[in-house]
Amino acid sequence: MKFSLKTILAVVAVSALSFTATANDRALDLDALLKQLEQGQFAQSQENQAREAEFVTKRSEQDRILRQTRYTRDNALTLSETLETQFEENEFKLADLNDALNNRLGSLKELFGVLQQVSGDTKNKFTNSMISAQISGRAEFLDQMAQSMGASSKLASIAEIERVWFEMQREMTESGKVTKFETAVIEAGGNKVVKEVVRVGPFALVADGKFLEYNGVTGNVAELIRQPADRFGSSAAELQASSGELVKFGIDPTGGSILGLLVQAPTLKERVEQGGLVGYIILAVGALGLLLALERLVSLTLIRSKVNKQLKSETFTDNNPLGRVMQVKDKYPDADTEAMELHLTEAILTEVPKLGRNLTIIKIISVVAPLMGLLGTVTGMINTFQAITLFGTGDPKLMAGGISQALVTTVLGLVVAIPMTLLYAVLNTRSKNIVFILQEQAAGVIAERAERS
Repeated sequence: MKFSLKTILAVVAVSALSFTATANDRALDLDALLKQLEQGQFAQSQENQAREAEFVTKRSEQDRILRQTRYTRDNALTLSETLETQFEENEFKLADLNDALNNRLGSLKELFGVLQQVSGDTKNKFTNSMISAQISGRAEFLDQMAQSMGASSKLASIAEIERVWFEMQREMTESGKVTKFETAVIEAGGNKVVKEVVRVGPFALVADGKFLEYNGVTGNVAELIRQPADRFGSSAAELQASSGELVKFGIDPTGGSILGLLVQAPTLKERVEQGGLVGYIILAVGALGLLLALERLVSLTLIRSKVNKQLKSETFTDNNPLGRVMQVKDKYPDADTEAMELHLTEAILTEVPKLGRNLTIIKIISVVAPLMGLLGTVTGMINTFQAITLFGTGDPKLMAGGISQALVTTVLGLVVAIPMTLLYAVLNTRSKNIVFILQEQAAGVIAERAERS
């Protein structure tokens, strides 16, 4: 769309008139507006002139500051050059002095180097030594000795060298002593109590019949949460109660490593718990078989004694199998040989189940127990492979549970099966011996009846 020049001028005129009408309070006409513009330019010109005058006034001050800054910079550069030159000179002097010191030390330098090394090595030994539970402060001195001689090349004094020798000699002397002393002991429950502690050289610490451990980092003496077997605990109690007499006591020459492994070994109860549900079932079945075997063993022993007594007597009683079988002879005095044989066989067959009662159950238990152990083994291996599938083989502890169950159930099954098999063999033999006696006496009765007929 195109507009002519006249149209544009008309629009501008209308806009100017509209602006003039709305802003009549500021300028009533164009002349007044022009006058206001002139006054504004004049005021701005005066302000600029004032700023220029102020800048000219402060220019001398800026020049002074600039000159002072340059002067300070030049002095700093001069001082830096001087110090750098002095540093280089001091380096040469220090090198000359070190050479002179090394020349004057001679063989003593090697001596102090060995002393520093010995101090560091001995400090590490003293830190973990149980003797430090009674004699403290030795490791700190040796540590300061090693660090001061290594960092600042400080030479040790005669007193310090003698103390290093003294501490080493005291360690050797105390290693051969059994002494008592009082110190704070952290009990298994967390309480810290002052107790009388018996120290056996650098090998063991004992208090209240319990073994203690010494933490060289914290300097604390604490009870072992898990104590070794009772035989070791009883020897510890005897050692603490002794007043100089000889006592059998086990020591750990490694300073606690073997004892730490010993207390980690699971007890019999923990071994059984590793077998899980299958292990408890095997033990329950074994206990049942043992009770039945004991009952049969007592019963067959009493029956055998009664049978032996009956063999020596001419009077037949019914309190034993032989007496009841032999009473058949008196019950059928006129029976022929064949009838008597049948009656005696019937009487013997009546006694056989009583003599072999529960023996079949014992035999079944001796066969089932290893099978149940095999079941636990398979279950444990399944758990092991599941752990390997989920977590991989990086952590052996994840597989230990399944492997323990597999091995423990196998052991429990064999522990039950072996004695059950032996007991079954013994009881079955005793039962058959009694049956053989019954058959032997019955055969004698039949032979006697046959001779009469």
